[in-house]
Amino acid sequence: MSFRNHTVTDYVEDVSPGSGALPPRTWYASSDAKALSLNGSWRFRLSPTADAEDDSFAEEGYDAGAWAEIRVPGHWVLQGHGSPIYTNHLYPFPVDPPRVPTENPTGDHLRVFDLPEDWPDLAEGGAVLRFDGVESCGRVWLNGTDLGAFKGSRLPHEFAVGHLLKTVDNVLAVRVHQWSAGSYLEDQDQWWLPGIFRDVTLLHRPAGAALDFFVHASYDHRAGTGTLRVDSDVDGRVTVSELGIDIATGDSVTVPVEPWSAETPRRYAGELATEGERIPLRIGFRTVELSDGLIKVNGRPVLFKGVNRHEWHPEQGRALDRATMREDVLLMKRHNINAVRTSHYPPHPAFLDLCDEYGLWVIDECDLETHGFTEQAWRDNPVDDDRWTPALLDRAARMVERDKNHPSVVVWSLGNEAGTGRGLTAMAQWIKGRDPSRLVHYEGDLTCRDTDVYARMYADHAEVERIGRRLDGGPHRRRELPFILCEYAHAMGNGPGGLADYQRLFESYDRLQGAFVWEWIDHGIAHPELGYAYGGDFGEELHDGNFVCDGLLFPDREPSPGLIEYKKVIEPVAIEGDAADGTVRITNKYDFADLSALAFTWAYQVNGETVESGTLSVPALAPGESAEVKLPEPPVATAAGEAHWTVRALLADDTPWAPKDHVVAWGQFAVSARRLPSVPATGRPVPGDGRITLGPAVFDARTGALRAVGGVEVTGLRLDVWRATTDNDDGAAWQTDIRHGLLWRKLGLHRMRHRLDAVEPGDEALTVRTRVAAAACETGLSTVYRWTSDGDRLQLTVSVTPEGDWTVPLPRLGVRFGLSAADRVQWYGGGPGEAYPDSRMASAVGRWQSTVDDLQTPYVRPQENGARADVRWAELGGLRIEGVPEFFFTARRWTTEQLDAAAHRTDLTPQDTVWVNLDHGQHGLGSQSCGPGPLPRYHLQAEPAEFSFVFSTTLAPETS
Repeated sequence: MSFRNHTVTDYVEDVSPGSGALPPRTWYASSDAKALSLNGSWRFRLSPTADAEDDSFAEEGYDAGAWAEIRVPGHWVLQGHGSPIYTNHLYPFPVDPPRVPTENPTGDHLRVFDLPEDWPDLAEGGAVLRFDGVESCGRVWLNGTDLGAFKGSRLPHEFAVGHLLKTVDNVLAVRVHQWSAGSYLEDQDQWWLPGIFRDVTLLHRPAGAALDFFVHASYDHRAGTGTLRVDSDVDGRVTVSELGIDIATGDSVTVPVEPWSAETPRRYAGELATEGERIPLRIGFRTVELSDGLIKVNGRPVLFKGVNRHEWHPEQGRALDRATMREDVLLMKRHNINAVRTSHYPPHPAFLDLCDEYGLWVIDECDLETHGFTEQAWRDNPVDDDRWTPALLDRAARMVERDKNHPSVVVWSLGNEAGTGRGLTAMAQWIKGRDPSRLVHYEGDLTCRDTDVYARMYADHAEVERIGRRLDGGPHRRRELPFILCEYAHAMGNGPGGLADYQRLFESYDRLQGAFVWEWIDHGIAHPELGYAYGGDFGEELHDGNFVCDGLLFPDREPSPGLIEYKKVIEPVAIEGDAADGTVRITNKYDFADLSALAFTWAYQVNGETVESGTLSVPALAPGESAEVKLPEPPVATAAGEAHWTVRALLADDTPWAPKDHVVAWGQFAVSARRLPSVPATGRPVPGDGRITLGPAVFDARTGALRAVGGVEVTGLRLDVWRATTDNDDGAAWQTDIRHGLLWRKLGLHRMRHRLDAVEPGDEALTVRTRVAAAACETGLSTVYRWTSDGDRLQLTVSVTPEGDWTVPLPRLGVRFGLSAADRVQWYGGGPGEAYPDSRMASAVGRWQSTVDDLQTPYVRPQENGARADVRWAELGGLRIEGVPEFFFTARRWTTEQLDAAAHRTDLTPQDTVWVNLDHGQHGLGSQSCGPGPLPRYHLQAEPAEFSFVFSTTLAPETS
């Protein structure tokens, strides 16, 4: 009997960062030194354990012809080898640091390559093999020589290989283990996806090439000058021709410059020339400081309007190409986002190049999270265990050294949800010693002993206001620091609600320097049967369901209504007032830019139709300045109908991130009120043949149910209080306060019964009396439907009186009915997208149209969606509906119950009937899937209510 020698895999469970790798250094995209990308098709073999195979595959001449092929960069579990796993914070293996399971999927990767013909002579200089990202532990061989092993999945590792290279038939072998000691440091809320998921590159290093360099480019806002010094391990010269700079490395020069900011990302082209290499530089001059208790850049406080960004692609996982990264940055800029927290690891370095280029503030976060140790009260947490400190310092150094030359990076973050401990203090001290030009962040440091910013997650509005007013208590140091919400407004499913209420606080108190929505994109995995898969769809032993789908973008990068709302809430120009005196107030809310890049337009609308439009002269206001701007005379009499002014701020010219006429901000102002429809009760209910006829309508004589209006068939019209619960309605499992979705189900609001008490034809009206309640509950809603007609139109007045002790708000309150034929929809009211009580800033009053299918919002987990707010009237299926007062309008090809039961979009099968909801009220959204619920003023209380709808037929009944 023989036993495998486990010492060959001891490095997997070693708490050290690894062995053999070169010291970390700065990352740059190009130089005149040769580089060879080793991305592409690799041979691949998957083993069930770390020691299932020996290392003979790394030898020259090994025959891997029978192996599978895999794409690098990539994750093997997204290419048909094994399955992904999603957990929020639970480790998907027994917690016994640094040990990992014997069942440790291990992927052997093999690539044979030749050097290009123009590669320098192998005797000239050296070469470096760089891995930009490998999850979670890699061991590398080149031409049979073991180079070493490394951990730190989202960080670069380089190996000196010049002495091993051959002109042809170089054998590069990489063994990647899914689990390692490093996995304990990488418990971020995301899919566990092993593989070589970032670039692999061979870099020639000529004699005299730069080993590392640090660009120091500060800005003095008082003098308007920038000071440049480039420190390099190898002597050289730095030139910036536009500024007339030609200095030696290590020397400083001060010259007049235009500063870099996220709003004006001015960079200067330069070059670092050493004996063996020329490296292009893109230099942004800016100074970050903690001054007067505030984060200041170039002497001015900044307000972060940010997002947390995981790297994600629905087919490629975290293996993003540059085009996808650019798409992310452009989408952020076009939606007024000015800041990114790189949750919860440094991104692909090319992303930071794009942030430099287009202008985004960046909190660069270290690849560190030990969240799963909360399950054992943080016992054995690596960040408070000295044995792990070298690994923590290695991760901090690899982040800082790689990214130190990016002007967009203004704050370093130690990591996320890793508790507290000596290792974090060591990281903070090292970072501050290496780079005192930036601030340090870590949300878990509630005493702010090691950090320069007081950061919190998901604090509710009331607490944020207390913090803004400096009434929050805590240690003296913390009270003197600026505050940010590094995570807020959990963008899971329908929501988040309450963004505007937060933004008012941020803009009211200087100490509150903004926030970062969690998060940027839904991590749905493209799936042939499910549309997009989430946790549990791959048979995981432990999983956290669709909690991984909590972004402002859907997986295909289409903006969600939450992103449209966020754009409106954080727009950098305020257009306010009531226009009653013919003026509007324009305020520049940028931190640095004036308004010279914007053009302003006005439109005058009557009953939702634009009748005249033009340009508006607005001065190039400086940041913080306001001006009263005169509107033209109204072009038509306001008596013609309900009138609005709409004023827009547009890009005056093309920019690198959006074309001319892109809408940056807008405001809308009512001029005259809407005339409410009135139906005199001149018609008389006429019984006969089991029916009751009233004007254009036909009712069932026994039940009083509406059957048709002017030939348009109507099904099942009745009071409706249920909505397919949103992720925010259901709340997070750890929430201790009220989770409305669970309470609604407990009360049976999803299974309400409708008791018919009376059908009363009268001289002027048909009255139907009912009681709506759930089995096993004493609470109910006494509901009276009163139908009247003037012969052509039909009016329904609904009166609702709660009975019993209602202790929770209602999900919705209105009526629902079915139409047998409907496709095109027109409406006058809020649009074009969905809106709810605490998420309606982006809803503009106008005339809109859509199909029923396009009214739906494709949340990865189906839930309540698609309501249009402030609707005056809507037309579909040959029916016109007017509201008294305005209403929320929803139409879909499935019932609320079917929507509620669906786990994926593909569970929803369109039916012939279109179900229409006309809601007097909807409950707010909040963000309780992780954050606070809706504010009390957005609760739909169970209280007496009365509302009306007027039905008539359109001239051309629609056919589907």
